[in-house]
Amino acid sequence: MAITAKWTRLLADDTLPRSSQTLTVVGDTAYVFGGEVKPREPVDSIVYHVSAKPVSTGKTAPQARVGAATTTLGSKIYVFSGRGGTAMAPIEENGSFWVFDTSDKTWSQLQPHDAGAAYPVGRSYHTITNDGQDTIFAHAGCPEKGRKQDLWAFNIHRREWQELGPAPGPERGGTSITHAHGKLYRMNGFDGKTEQGGALDVFDIASNQWSTIHFEPDGVSGPTPRSVACLVAVSVNKKPSLVTMFGERDPSSLGHAGAGKMLGDIWLFDIESQTWKEVHATGDTPSPRGWFDADAYHDTGVVVHGGLAESNARLGDLWLLAFD
Repeated sequence: MAITAKWTRLLADDTLPRSSQTLTVVGDTAYVFGGEVKPREPVDSIVYHVSAKPVSTGKTAPQARVGAATTTLGSKIYVFSGRGGTAMAPIEENGSFWVFDTSDKTWSQLQPHDAGAAYPVGRSYHTITNDGQDTIFAHAGCPEKGRKQDLWAFNIHRREWQELGPAPGPERGGTSITHAHGKLYRMNGFDGKTEQGGALDVFDIASNQWSTIHFEPDGVSGPTPRSVACLVAVSVNKKPSLVTMFGERDPSSLGHAGAGKMLGDIWLFDIESQTWKEVHATGDTPSPRGWFDADAYHDTGVVVHGGLAESNARLGDLWLLAFD
């Protein structure tokens, strides 16, 4: 069956330019938090919704940060770690989450029950997801030095961290993870030397075991290697699927201060047949980018915001990719 999709631009201009931010969809509203316009300068601690007006209230708010990660359970957005300040040091909050309640527009902090128990260290350009019930998974990213390949689970009711089996190497930042039907799917990332590709790693939560689906990352049989892209679980033609798109292919010689080769393609993975197809969407098309964020919209679409263009300009546009 043919895959059809259409892009719709939700913001008419670059209203909210930034990269390394988080985007989280709750119901029909997209929330943007953190990021940077100038390298190594976190913008603010304000939460913005789709119309780009601030919605956070009260005196309690997290430290401004870039390279954080978010996930949604119910009406609440959970934020874990990131980098802060011009030194870009990881924000260490001892395994805590900042929680933004979209119903009353307030922040709170969710701390582990046992302050002496093990927890994932502060990091940036990591990735988190959840099981749709009560558990958040945090994976990989960049701590003070090097990169990680660890996987942790946090139960929001017991407020306990559990370290799970580490993902297949190499250690990496800028990777992507999502949850679908009792499993976690992880791909791409940057190991310090090159972008990763050709492997979709699968973690079975029940058995605590990783496996790998290999594919040819040639842009024909499957997507080419990349980092700071996205991976989103959706339903297409009533089939459980994954969408990855965009990302950086070759890093800049300036490191975090520059932009590398940015990609503009979209790929759909059919979980049942374990096959990739490139998606050629209709409508006006977003420009290639990396260092953006994306989230699922009602299980049949993907919302994309901002990021870094190949020109090194920060983007502020907001788009919806809807599958028929």
